[in-house]
Amino acid sequence: MNPRLGFLRDKANKLSRTPGVYLMKDKTGKIIYVGKAKALKNRVTTYFHSLESHNTKTLKLVDNIYDFDFIVTTSELDALVLECSLIKQYNPKYNILLKDDKGYNYIKITREDFPRISYALNCKDENADYLGPYTGGYTAKQAVEEANRIFMLPSCHKNFPRDFKKERPCLNYHIKRCMGVCRGKISKDEYTAIIQSAMDYMRNGSKVSVEQMTEEMNRAAENLEFEKAARLRDRIRSIEKMKDGQGIISDKEYDFDVIGLAQNAELASIAVIKYRGGRITDKENFYIGDEYEAGQMRSDFCVGYYSERADEIPKQIYIDTEMDDSELLCEYFSALCGHKVTISVPKRGEGLSRVMLAKSNASEYLALKVGRTVKEINALEDLAKLLGLKKIPTIIESYDISNIGEDARVGGMVVYRNGRPYKAGYRKFAIKYVQGQNDYACMQEVLERRLRRYLDGDESFKPLPDLILLDGGKGHVSAVQQVLGELQLDIPLFGLVKDDKHRTRAIAAEGGEIEIKSNKKLFSLLTGIQDEVHRFSITFQRQKHKQKTYELELTKIRGIGEAKALALIKQFKTKQGLKEAGVEELASAAKISAEKAQEVYEYIQENF
Repeated sequence: MNPRLGFLRDKANKLSRTPGVYLMKDKTGKIIYVGKAKALKNRVTTYFHSLESHNTKTLKLVDNIYDFDFIVTTSELDALVLECSLIKQYNPKYNILLKDDKGYNYIKITREDFPRISYALNCKDENADYLGPYTGGYTAKQAVEEANRIFMLPSCHKNFPRDFKKERPCLNYHIKRCMGVCRGKISKDEYTAIIQSAMDYMRNGSKVSVEQMTEEMNRAAENLEFEKAARLRDRIRSIEKMKDGQGIISDKEYDFDVIGLAQNAELASIAVIKYRGGRITDKENFYIGDEYEAGQMRSDFCVGYYSERADEIPKQIYIDTEMDDSELLCEYFSALCGHKVTISVPKRGEGLSRVMLAKSNASEYLALKVGRTVKEINALEDLAKLLGLKKIPTIIESYDISNIGEDARVGGMVVYRNGRPYKAGYRKFAIKYVQGQNDYACMQEVLERRLRRYLDGDESFKPLPDLILLDGGKGHVSAVQQVLGELQLDIPLFGLVKDDKHRTRAIAAEGGEIEIKSNKKLFSLLTGIQDEVHRFSITFQRQKHKQKTYELELTKIRGIGEAKALALIKQFKTKQGLKEAGVEELASAAKISAEKAQEVYEYIQENF
């Protein structure tokens, strides 16, 4: 804990409630964080009170604050402008530092009689022209694929005009994916005009290209050039067809950006997809190292991103989650770029589909970074939203009770880290204190023993989980909630409810049940957790039951009581282990004479 917390609290309490900017500093006087506030006192004091409610990023920041300074401004907008300026100037450690996946990409147009359009990672070929650079390879590749398909450009390796009429046209020509240049019926001038139209399409987007081609088609029809008009008509239809059911081309006439974020524990990925002229023209992806409140993360990103790109700010920005300061950001961005800017969270229609595309891109990049699948990342994010958790759960513990009568009652604990089983964290519990068949009391005993081991400093039971899931309904949740209350621990707690076919049906909370079947990713994650904890518990219970059976069998030997039988079971574990044990080993384990050990040995060989 920061030893200067008292000093920092006193200083923060003396601040006024005016707008301004605050600058957090470390021991060397270096600025490590810059923030804005509508009311300085209200905002700055939150850092130094209720530390247990802070997330990981904020705790790290508070631990390193030695002092802070502040600048009062006349308005919250002025504070935002000043914050942007100071972040650029000092590049503070704990502000969002945008780390992109920058690797420039280009669209290559060869210089030859019949040019080809392709994707390129550089522009080193002096005998080619290039469009770009594009910050994302996805954008460049998609543009090339669209242009070649819409304008039916050849994608084979033939050399024109050298290979005219040497072979019959390939399959692409017959399925109308290529105009069939190899037939030798298309002139160089006509082909050049088509390539120019394709380049215009990639530069300006579908809307402008359709308008130009429509005018050209009408002129061709008026001049009785019906074959040319028909080709232009087919290209226009191809563009219109590509607009349907996909996220690459948009019917919207204005330019807009779409921002989506994906999170996994302490790493987040943000994707920005830019639509210009009705189609995607670029995509950028950024990684953010430390997690904190979702809306604030997006707000800080937007400020940092667009303050560096004032001349690129569109009129409309779609984002996937509400931000408290959206109106303020709109005002700031409008002043930066000289036109009105609107930020909105679409709930339906095309806007929502564009946002989901951006989130999918963010999830893909995050999956590559953290070594997890997109399905796993999205499932954990959906789980946090569904349960109203403060953060995405990194560590999930799940518990189940399994029993056969009084003799083999056990509890199993499995651990999932970042959506995957962490078997080093699995633990087994033999029920010690509960009498009779009482699942609620057994679950209470298991959780209490686990949590007390943590509170007593047992390293093997650290850290505490971000979420506890019980195999059971509201009754189990209420019973274990009493244990958490007595130990003064605040850990999100829910149950997993099964249907009559033993399949996960819903999540149980103290207030009722939450259905999950409509979310396939989440349903798959929770079903996997519940199946795993059940498998682990039942396996342990069967082991205990077998051991108890062998123990009872051994007590049939005269002079071997429960204590000696238990000692033998603990030593040799299994039936096979007992059969393979020698006389001396049996004598040592049960602390019996060689004669008695010989008797035990013969009994085991005959009856086991």
